[in-house]
Amino acid sequence: MSDTAMLDREVRDTETSTKYLNAGRQSENAGDRWKAIDSYEAAFAADPDNLDVCFRLAYNLDLVGEEDEAIHLYEQVIQQEHPPLNTLINLAVLYEDRGMYPQAERCIRQVLATDPNHPRARLYIKDILASREMVIEEEAHGRMPVNTAMLDTPVTDFDLSVRTRNALRKMSIRTLSDLLRITEAELRSYKNFGESSLEEIKAMLAQRSLKLGQAVEEQQTAAKQQIYQQLSEDTGADNEMMTRSVNELALSVRARKALALLNVSSIGDLCLKTEAELMGVKNFGMTSLLEIKEKLTEMGMGLRKIDS
Repeated sequence: MSDTAMLDREVRDTETSTKYLNAGRQSENAGDRWKAIDSYEAAFAADPDNLDVCFRLAYNLDLVGEEDEAIHLYEQVIQQEHPPLNTLINLAVLYEDRGMYPQAERCIRQVLATDPNHPRARLYIKDILASREMVIEEEAHGRMPVNTAMLDTPVTDFDLSVRTRNALRKMSIRTLSDLLRITEAELRSYKNFGESSLEEIKAMLAQRSLKLGQAVEEQQTAAKQQIYQQLSEDTGADNEMMTRSVNELALSVRARKALALLNVSSIGDLCLKTEAELMGVKNFGMTSLLEIKEKLTEMGMGLRKIDS
């Protein structure tokens, strides 16, 4: 293909990408997120190097719960020399949700290097560092503390079958600490991870008074308390309000069922959810979303947002 032909093709691809990008923005502004995603995907196919297209597609996929694709696209955007701060923040949140604390920390430190007083970045870095430095403590029912040396023990040192060891290796789960940072649901989601391997791992952990996802649960509890405090400072609501039951909001039956499926029991828990997380629950519609937002607005509060 001649240089002229190649140039003409690049121009056509750019024009096509721009056309679909504009169509996506119109659909997004109209509230039709899935139609917007279709347009952004067409724009991305025409010009995968367009960072604006990458971000809009990633952002909307993030909102509808397609986190794997969102992460992949966000990672593509931050490859540029001066990545947008909102991309770094959104990617850090996804990393943290998955327990990928070193990656989340790198993103937030990039934000702080550009804007040392960025309010969300300053809050997130505290949570991430607390998670990385977490030491599992003795629980109320008498569980013995686990020292850091034990947490660093390779899973190959435990009495596990070859199949289970191979499965953990493919998932990059190397140490006991890694097992405590992954939930049972996440293990089940991996392809070809069998029930026998899951039961084998659970039994091994139970012998040591441990369980899958233990570190995640403890980190989330500590993080919630910090975020509750921040929410109290931002909204003027006292910390006690954060711990009050969502039943006090007097929501409809459908809204209450949706929150139950998400294990949301307190008002603070609800404020940590995004619109996308709520809308991802089966049979949860716009009416329920507006109902919840209205109740929270009356209290001077709101759902968690991601940067756009």
